[in-house]
Amino acid sequence: MDDVDAVQAQIARNMLTSGDWVSARLDGVLYLEKAPLVYWIIAIFYKIFGVYDWVARLPIALSVMALAWLTAAFGNWAFGRRAGLHAGLCIATCVGLFLFTRILIPDVMLTFTITLAMWAFLRAIDEDELHPRFWAFVLAASLGTGLLLKSLVALVFPVGGALIYLLLTKQLFVLRTWQRLKPISGLFVALLIAAPWHIVATLRNPPFFSFSLHSGPGEYHGFLWFYFINEQFLRFLNLRYPRDYNTVPRLWFWLFHFLWLFPWSVYFPAIAKLSFKPVDRAGRARLLALCWTGFVLVFFTFSTTQEYYSMPCYPALALLLGSAMATGGNWIRWGTRALGVFTASAALAAIAILVVVRHLPAPGDISSALSHHPSAYTLSLGHMMDLTLDSFAYLRLPLVVAAIAFLAGAAGNVRWIGQRAFLAAALMMVIFFHAARLAMVAFDPYLSSRPLAEALLRSPEGKLIVDHHYYTFSSVFFYTNSTALLVNGRFHNLEYGAYAPGAPLVFITDADLKNLWSATERYYLVADRSALPRFQELMGSEHLNVVAYSGGKMALTNHSFPSAFSH
Repeated sequence: MDDVDAVQAQIARNMLTSGDWVSARLDGVLYLEKAPLVYWIIAIFYKIFGVYDWVARLPIALSVMALAWLTAAFGNWAFGRRAGLHAGLCIATCVGLFLFTRILIPDVMLTFTITLAMWAFLRAIDEDELHPRFWAFVLAASLGTGLLLKSLVALVFPVGGALIYLLLTKQLFVLRTWQRLKPISGLFVALLIAAPWHIVATLRNPPFFSFSLHSGPGEYHGFLWFYFINEQFLRFLNLRYPRDYNTVPRLWFWLFHFLWLFPWSVYFPAIAKLSFKPVDRAGRARLLALCWTGFVLVFFTFSTTQEYYSMPCYPALALLLGSAMATGGNWIRWGTRALGVFTASAALAAIAILVVVRHLPAPGDISSALSHHPSAYTLSLGHMMDLTLDSFAYLRLPLVVAAIAFLAGAAGNVRWIGQRAFLAAALMMVIFFHAARLAMVAFDPYLSSRPLAEALLRSPEGKLIVDHHYYTFSSVFFYTNSTALLVNGRFHNLEYGAYAPGAPLVFITDADLKNLWSATERYYLVADRSALPRFQELMGSEHLNVVAYSGGKMALTNHSFPSAFSH
């Protein structure tokens, strides 16, 4: 749970224990860049089930299931039962949704609110709808809830897609449209949901108003400036500071959707054969899905992007795919055969790797066999670049399961056409996701600091010091539930809050560390193993007592353990 996973989980715990549900904090430092609803939901789950890592992940898991159901229901209403089933299969078993919900981020919840808003919009303006007022209310409530999940994009995406749809269908300037959408009452509903937190957060974290467009080190302008101007406007322009993120090249951002919607992306060409004329419910739903997808992708073409930023358009693409799959045709048949050939090739590749690594030793954990590309880690898939051939010796079981999955998919897509082939592809992805889960277990010592946290919990009491970046060792904070001093840690996500009035004195320098290390009080230092020479020079090798090594990381203490303690 290192990086953002344990960060989100710990913020929720801090809110629960402190009683401050307005201002998020990490290690006592203000953390103002994210909307609060995901923290609130996790904290409520903690209250019900207790504070555990699996509990922190429950809201995301439930949101995935809810999104799959919602997409299927939307498809069923728009195109019929078969297309709804296919749309639900597409969203539930595509690579992107699985991959980006392994990370504890609220994007799948945001995607749910946007999907609900788009369906509510279409139903509110449908002349055959018997309850347009109810669906106008659902639209407004979805927008207000989305604002508490991911701020302004929760409003921009559905409103932008809907306006383009109204313009193309010549309904934008029709009075009847706005009478059914009820924008004035809808605005009050959205504000009733979202405004209270924004107002209280502004009042608790002054100054209230600052309109500077400069973002730099050592500056503090309160909540409102940081949350809206720095995090929304300046990030869009790639001018946000601190720049603790990267951006995917535009071409790759678009092309990656063939991977994110895999295996169903083989049917993308069949979408071109569909009718987008808004003459019936199906045509209107297809046109809205097209406007929805296009707006999201074009928006991020002109902004900074991460791979998962386009998740809000996955349901729209799933609806189009579900409609195309239910319609059938040559492109569906050709896509099925292409998927069979691809999965057969993938199975052969997995088997070949297994043969090559069958005699390779796998000592310790996988970190010893990985390469390192720190500059790529600001991208969601950055750690994929660390894989080497030797590292697959630690992944033999996942490779076996993946090969079985691909063989099953190949057999189904070569033998069958239509719904049986689709179900075979879905089954293939379920098995493949299990292989991916097994691989993540092998990666856990490398991606998580939990083994270090467990070693610290077994050790004599002492104060914790973390080297450099909170995020790198965030699972130590979560699993030990402790605060720490941060060596040279005033940067990236904690930098802005570090300059807030009354910020805790948790940031120390190398000189401070040297002085603390020579004290009679026990301290524990958690750091990357590559930093060991620096500490040997700073404090002396004789003063560095190893508590634990794991995944290329280490825990040290300044005093040796009594004989009663051992690791």
